[in-house]
Amino acid sequence: MANENDSFIREVNEELRSDQFKGIWRSFGPYIIALAVLIVLGTAGYRAYEYWHDNRASASGDKFLAALTLAREGKNEEALAALSELEKDGYGSYPVLARMRAATVQAANGDTAAAAATFSALGKDTSVPEVIRDAARVRAAWLLIDTADYNAVSAEVEVLATPGNALRHSAREALGLSAYKAGDMGRAREWFEQIVEDTDAPRNVANRAQIMLDNITAAGGNS
Repeated sequence: MANENDSFIREVNEELRSDQFKGIWRSFGPYIIALAVLIVLGTAGYRAYEYWHDNRASASGDKFLAALTLAREGKNEEALAALSELEKDGYGSYPVLARMRAATVQAANGDTAAAAATFSALGKDTSVPEVIRDAARVRAAWLLIDTADYNAVSAEVEVLATPGNALRHSAREALGLSAYKAGDMGRAREWFEQIVEDTDAPRNVANRAQIMLDNITAAGGNS
C-alpha cells in the first residue's frame, strides 16, 4: 500500500511540474525564444566583426610593409604616395604610423622643413596616443636644431624636459644643442648639466653632454 501511495505521489508531482512548466512556457516562452535568438545573432555579429576587423587590419599592414619596402629601395616619392593613401584609408593604428613614417621619408629625402612640420603636427594632434605625440615632438625638435632658432626647438620639447618624463634626456640634449648653436652658452650649460646630473640618463647621452660641457668650459663660455 505504501508503494502505491509513493507511486501516486510521484505521478502527482510530475503532473504538477508539467503543469508548472506549461504555465511558465505560456507566460515566458516568447521571451525565452527572443533571448535565444539575440544570443545567436550577437555571437554571429561578433564573429563577423572579428573577421572584418582582422581583414582590414591585415590589408593595412600589408600596405604599410609595401610602403616601407619602397622607402628602403630609395623610391621615396612612391613611398610617400603609398603612406599618404594609408593615412587616409588605413585602419587601426596604421594611419598614425603612416604619418610618422612619411615624416621620416621626407627627412631622408632632404625635405627637413616638411618633415619637422609633419612631426610637429603629430605632436599637437590630441587624437594620437600621448606616447607617439611625445616621440613626434622629439623628432621635430631634433630636425629643427639645424633649421630653426632655439625658441622653435623649445616650443616642441621643453615640456618634456622635466624630471620623470621618459623622453627628458633626448629633449634636454636637443635644447642644449640648440642653445649651443645659438651661442647661448649659459643656457646650453644648464641643459647639459641636467643630463649629466641625472643618474638615469643613458651612458651615451651623458657622455655626449659631458663632452659638450668640456667644450663650453674650454671655450670659456658661461653666458
